[in-house]
Amino acid sequence: MITPARIRNFSIIAHIDHGKSTLADRILELTHAVSARDMQDQLLDSMDIERERGITIKANAVRLAYDAADGLEYVLNLIDTPGHVDFSYEVSRSLQACEGAVLLVDASQGIEAQTLANAYLAIESGLEVIPVINKIDLPAAEPDRVAAEIASVIGGSPDEILRVSAKTGAGIADLLESIVKDLPAPEGDPDGPLRAIVFDSYYDPYRGVVCYVRVVDGDLHKGEPVLFMATGEQHDADEIGFLTPSAVPVERIAPGDVAYLITGVKEIDEVRVGDTVTRVSEPATEALTGYREPMPMVFSGLFPTDGDDFERLREALEKLKLNDASLVYEAETSRALGFGFRCGFLGLLHMEIVRERLEREYDLDLVATAPSVEYQANRTDGSTLIVRSPQDLPEPAALSSVAEPYVKVMIITPAEYVGTVMELVTQRRGVMGEMTYLSPERVELHYLLPLAEIVFDFFDHLKSRTRGYASLDYEPSEYRVSDLVKVDILLNGAPVDAFSSIVHKDKAYTYGRAMVKRLRELIPRQMFDIPVQAAVGSRVISRETIKARRKDVTAKCYGGDITRKRKLLERQKEGKKRMKMVGSVEVPQEAFISALRIDE
Repeated sequence: MITPARIRNFSIIAHIDHGKSTLADRILELTHAVSARDMQDQLLDSMDIERERGITIKANAVRLAYDAADGLEYVLNLIDTPGHVDFSYEVSRSLQACEGAVLLVDASQGIEAQTLANAYLAIESGLEVIPVINKIDLPAAEPDRVAAEIASVIGGSPDEILRVSAKTGAGIADLLESIVKDLPAPEGDPDGPLRAIVFDSYYDPYRGVVCYVRVVDGDLHKGEPVLFMATGEQHDADEIGFLTPSAVPVERIAPGDVAYLITGVKEIDEVRVGDTVTRVSEPATEALTGYREPMPMVFSGLFPTDGDDFERLREALEKLKLNDASLVYEAETSRALGFGFRCGFLGLLHMEIVRERLEREYDLDLVATAPSVEYQANRTDGSTLIVRSPQDLPEPAALSSVAEPYVKVMIITPAEYVGTVMELVTQRRGVMGEMTYLSPERVELHYLLPLAEIVFDFFDHLKSRTRGYASLDYEPSEYRVSDLVKVDILLNGAPVDAFSSIVHKDKAYTYGRAMVKRLRELIPRQMFDIPVQAAVGSRVISRETIKARRKDVTAKCYGGDITRKRKLLERQKEGKKRMKMVGSVEVPQEAFISALRIDE
């Protein structure tokens, strides 16, 4: 059995689209973990959604055997992580299972905002970082400039930074040697009581909950009873093994090993990510430090289009939370959409991915309400209410103030676009912080921005204004009192809670006008006129009218006295008036989906 001294646990961290998954593919090829026949691009990205979008959503672990230049065989536990800011919680959990990280930077794009965020995350976790410049085969590659940028940020000499091409395989062998030579071996007490941290898990319909664990102290044999310290649950280790990348069962796992553990647990709430697994016969006295709970940044309601699917949606969310620990949800009711769940996400992409996974993996048809953030409503009686949905906001008379969350934003952009980026951030109520030149061509800008201003289309506008060159990263900062109002949408005089939104007072008219215009186009005409109004409190700020369908009741009158035609029209008018009094507006599901789509 390989000793801990010859195990290297490392993660690949980078900005989105800098080549993490491609580098993982080349490492798998070079270590002969996968036969040429079974090899495919993005091998560790197992979900269809990851392949379609070309991004990594879930962290994936794989155990590799590597024959180093010193003649010894080493075990490399590689954890491939996501790059998008919305999945930074996946990255932080992966780093807890490692001693080192490979920081990958695109030779043509240079350091991006998420590159810096992930690098700082690794350094704060006490990891050894190996900086690597990727895509040196591209015609636009500037490895010397990028090396100088990296050295200025994390220190060291630009000449020592490795240069590779994950596409062609150039320099990958040197990188593997550097991993063996420069990264520390795992430390742990092999003779102490078992302590292993659960860093990920998923639900298998046949085998129950499958945990991914990193063993810190002690060892575990197959069949031994184990204790989950946070929940107090006891189960037998039915199967333990390594992912190579296919599952290989083994009889024993020891310090430094990254393995999977199957205990036959079917109840999802019995296992938590960040929990410590120990042996029942010789339990550890102190659990390992778990993970900082993720803070949801964006909240949206998810409702099944068919009310009978509510329980199926509940089960699907329970199983998905096992695989995505950053998902938060609670039941809620909407007058317009029925029963559903108010879900908390780390960002807009995270929200989009969760909805798509629920629809694909669990065969559900869902409507998502417009995303909002978490506000603090300060009542006149001195109490504070956390508001995650516009319908929970108290009436204006009962409010003394409303505070909204602000985030620290880091934008890295080419120097020529600094002016247009500043203009965009100022429009979004941003407060300027510091400004640093990483190089003569690239600038790092720091701002304080309301979270509500960046969750919708800020990133799209930033990319279009900088021709795709700017990058963004943000983290929670504080709550600040702002002039916020709730805009209600009324159909035929009745408010529709699904369309309500909390916006800044200066933007209330723009939001209300856009919403009523969109709904006028989407809602089909009825037999009577329907007023579509946007209101702040009792004051209507915008209105459109969906005109009634009209039947020509005078079609059968050929000539004759005009009073006969007028009589028929008056009777039709009275009928429409009566219908309007008792009629309710039918809003089709397609109109809800289209009106609430944030990307249109």
